[in-house]
Amino acid sequence: MSPSSASTQDLDRVAAGLAVCLPALVRAMERQVDRDYPHDKPSEAQLALLRHVETHDGVTVRSAAEALLMKPNNVSALVRQLTEQGLLERRQDAADKRIAHLHLTPAARQRVAEVTRLMGAHVAGALRALTDGERDALGSAVGALTSLERQLHHTAR
Repeated sequence: MSPSSASTQDLDRVAAGLAVCLPALVRAMERQVDRDYPHDKPSEAQLALLRHVETHDGVTVRSAAEALLMKPNNVSALVRQLTEQGLLERRQDAADKRIAHLHLTPAARQRVAEVTRLMGAHVAGALRALTDGERDALGSAVGALTSLERQLHHTAR
């Protein structure tokens, strides 16, 4: 077997493993947070929108949809849900009344922080159960996983 076919097989094995493992990690983390979170936990899509608005205060629905790789009508539905829950505010654009800018409410900031803290605590607890070598490997992989996410995000547009 040539080196290029061996590396292709390795690449396919890693890709398949990540494609199965990463969503399973997210589901496991969500289940643990659901159990410990005192409020109705926002869905993953709602949480993604809240986090995006947190870092891009005043973003429009269209811009948020593009950044989150979602359809604008789906983001509009999320905005409606989150507005009804008192977690998002829609403010009209001063120059164009058809455009609304999104802002987190204080309650949303608190809840996003709490969910993030719970997720971090659960992951930290799981990391403590791993060997030093496993923790080192995961620590080394964080940068690569972030780069992988950026690449997938870029090619999905």
